[in-house]
Amino acid sequence: DVERLVARTVERFGGVDILINNAASGKMAPLASMTTDEWNTVIDTNLTGVFFACRAAIPHMRTRGGGWIINISSLAGKNPFPRGGAYCASKSALNAFSEVLMQEVRYDGIRVSYVMPGSVATEFTPGGSGPGTEWKLAAEDVARVVVDLIAHPSRSLPSRVELRPSQPPRK
Repeated sequence: DVERLVARTVERFGGVDILINNAASGKMAPLASMTTDEWNTVIDTNLTGVFFACRAAIPHMRTRGGGWIINISSLAGKNPFPRGGAYCASKSALNAFSEVLMQEVRYDGIRVSYVMPGSVATEFTPGGSGPGTEWKLAAEDVARVVVDLIAHPSRSLPSRVELRPSQPPRK
């Protein structure tokens, strides 16, 4: 499916300049009770899907002389929490994947960054955007970081961006 999507994009627009990987699955459960299917869904969505998308887009970016790959990760990739074993593991692996990919394709003119937002007010988590969530980041905050990365001068590469709510609830 990804290869077909990239091929259609190249056909319609003449190439691929930017790839933003922002799909996520986050089944939250104790590891001891997580099913194999639940584990696989999280890992396949959050990590394997990124691999497939990058693998399909990179040859086209190389042909055009460069591009941007921006992977949306999570602070959970470096700050694990109970019941988030698969999610935290997938995001930690995504961070490592992004670092490796950045080193492998930088001399092809392809810049790779990953953004690690904290709590974002979306429906990703139950009640994630309802009343009492005003302290969370807005999806627009994450999008702004992506736009800023793409506009960043080519002489430097912000390879990792951590983004947190300014004033989360006090513990």
